[in-house]
Amino acid sequence: MADFPIVDTHIHLWDPNVLRYPWLEDTPFLNKPYLLEDYRKACGPIDVDTMVFVQCDTHPDDSLKEAEWVASLAKVDARLKGIVAWAPLETGEGARAHLEKLTENPAVKGIRRLIQSESLEFCLQSDFIKGVQMLEEFGLSFDICIYHPHLANTIEFVKQCPNVQFILDHIGKPDIKNQLFEPWKREIKTLSSLPNVHCKVSGLVTEADFEKWTPEDLKPYIDHVIDCFGFDRAIYGSDWPVAAQATEYPRWVETLARAVEGCSDDELGKLFHDNAIRFYRLS
Repeated sequence: MADFPIVDTHIHLWDPNVLRYPWLEDTPFLNKPYLLEDYRKACGPIDVDTMVFVQCDTHPDDSLKEAEWVASLAKVDARLKGIVAWAPLETGEGARAHLEKLTENPAVKGIRRLIQSESLEFCLQSDFIKGVQMLEEFGLSFDICIYHPHLANTIEFVKQCPNVQFILDHIGKPDIKNQLFEPWKREIKTLSSLPNVHCKVSGLVTEADFEKWTPEDLKPYIDHVIDCFGFDRAIYGSDWPVAAQATEYPRWVETLARAVEGCSDDELGKLFHDNAIRFYRLS
């Protein structure tokens, strides 16, 4: 277990009474408010000193309101120092006004346009690539959220954006439940060869069996991304409260810490704290 303050680079907060989240209608466990006080309770003994909020796929018309709402929460809890917001990057130059509005708030550090629910070809659209390339101009990173079948095209898309900093959410969502490794394993290795890509070690438990997963189910996947990205480009995230469907918060932290048992204190600090500060520019 990490016995020092950690940075959580992947928390979600939402309130269906304030904003619209169409996807929640199909997920009863999550279809209620999840707010800062709920997060504090979920963390239990884990000392989280910095948090990065990641967009929650609100109705597109509410996306700017979501960033404004989260900024208001940051005034209540100063640990909330980063926002990864939504933007319509598939509109290319048409996303400029949206990005200009978002970056009026210095807490907005990156963009996530959810790819996992789109076709495999979505990320190769020329306008989408232009929209992502534009992030360099605004000093923003991009969170890649995909299922493992998207990896091959994701590699080709990222190659066209060499000046943008990327982070792969949830290690690319491999099929952990069925213990499938290929072609995920090979494609992760290829993606890691691109120096502008980091990997967020998060969300593994919800790709495993919610009820029956064990640390041994997850460890080969954790080992592989650490082998590929190293401790300089691997970053901890919780994916709370989505991960709460399959684990309590302290159990996930303990599982990851034990998976890298034997690493140096410096490497542990990079994984759970330092890399996040650097990548999301939180200092």
